Amino acid sequence: MITLRPKRQLNFIQTSSIIVGQVIGSGIFINIPIVAAISGNIWIAVLIWFIGGLLWLPQIFILAEMGSAYPDQGGPYQFINKAGSPFLAFLYTWTAFLTSDTPTLTIIGLLAADALSYFFPALGLDLYARIFASLLIIVFAVLQFRSVKLGGNVQVFLTITKLLPLFAVVVIGIFFILSGKAQPVNLTGQNDITMHMLTAGVAATVWAYAGFLNILYTSGEIINPKKLLPKSLIGSVIFVMVSYILINIGTAAIVPFNDLISVEEGKFINPFAYLNLHGFDAGAIFAVAVFISMLGVMNSSIITQPRLEYAMARDGLFFKAFGNLHKKYLTPDFSIFAQSFVAILLLYGNLGDLLGYFTLSYVLQNMLVYGSIFWLRKKNDYKPSFKSPFWFLMATLSIVIQLYLAYGAFLAYPVGGLIACLSLIVTGLPLYLYFMKRKKAGYVY
Repeated sequence: MITLRPKRQLNFIQTSSIIVGQVIGSGIFINIPIVAAISGNIWIAVLIWFIGGLLWLPQIFILAEMGSAYPDQGGPYQFINKAGSPFLAFLYTWTAFLTSDTPTLTIIGLLAADALSYFFPALGLDLYARIFASLLIIVFAVLQFRSVKLGGNVQVFLTITKLLPLFAVVVIGIFFILSGKAQPVNLTGQNDITMHMLTAGVAATVWAYAGFLNILYTSGEIINPKKLLPKSLIGSVIFVMVSYILINIGTAAIVPFNDLISVEEGKFINPFAYLNLHGFDAGAIFAVAVFISMLGVMNSSIITQPRLEYAMARDGLFFKAFGNLHKKYLTPDFSIFAQSFVAILLLYGNLGDLLGYFTLSYVLQNMLVYGSIFWLRKKNDYKPSFKSPFWFLMATLSIVIQLYLAYGAFLAYPVGGLIACLSLIVTGLPLYLYFMKRKKAGYVY
């Protein structure tokens, strides 16, 4: 019997595009006003974005090391499992499926519909928005089912396209600065940097930087992963950090600072609305930019996320169908369509109940991943091609960062977050015991 395996088809450009496509979104224009309001000074805001990026470096170093040691499908699941805890590996995948990965598709679909409602007001209505979001999910699911290489090429195109309006803001902002047309950058009179300010500001950048880890879900389809994964991860985090700093400076040069800090929390700031575009509709430009950005995030999410459940199913710890690989396309077909189907179902439910514990579950998942390295480094088969500098310190810092974020999540959702996490453990435990029982009874995929 021939065992089908995924084909390694993703090159460096495609891999980097998937990472950047998942991390950088139009959401940066939601976070910029929040950080500016906290800092009261654009240069302090730039410092905060720089620190926010630096906090990801320890995490990226650890991920690059473990990823180069075990470049297989479902990376984080593999790390935790090989570290000696199949149950925690199962729990990681189960919670990711329910609370972060699948709802991402739901949220992105709705945001894409909302962006196009500028041109088609009907998409601003719940029913039409949900139908449109469902169609988007289906289209990208079919695309990823047919070919991961094609999906990677589409991602390169979407990432370049989504970056164009972002870098247009940078170029225009620099022109404003050099020509003396830039907006005053300190109108609030607040110049003193405090630890509370930096802490609050950095916390506000977390979600703008999230998403680097997901590329490890699809490590089994990356060409020469021991070399490309570390390069893609480290290069991408530097690229994202520099991009965010420049976008902040460009936006502040275009938008009056008082307007910037007055944006309602959770709303976008549209720099194009402050430009004389000679007949071009600033709102339309921004709507198109947001829509393309959402397409990039959705495409990259469907490339990576279903590989997590696929990897666990191949180990006999999840429903057998999730471990199926299409004979012709060598893609995890059932896993792709099952996750997309659940995402569509969430469109017609109460998403708010799920989002209440999104943050907490996300950081707890990350803690499991980073903590794995302390056990993996003791294993004989742990032979990474990239070794993190000061790995013990980097791993400890990565966990401490997650603890800090978990603390913030409990402040935001003190009861709901706790109940949700306990509920996930309760629902995941009997499933894990069921699959383990089958595995011990001789079940082999």
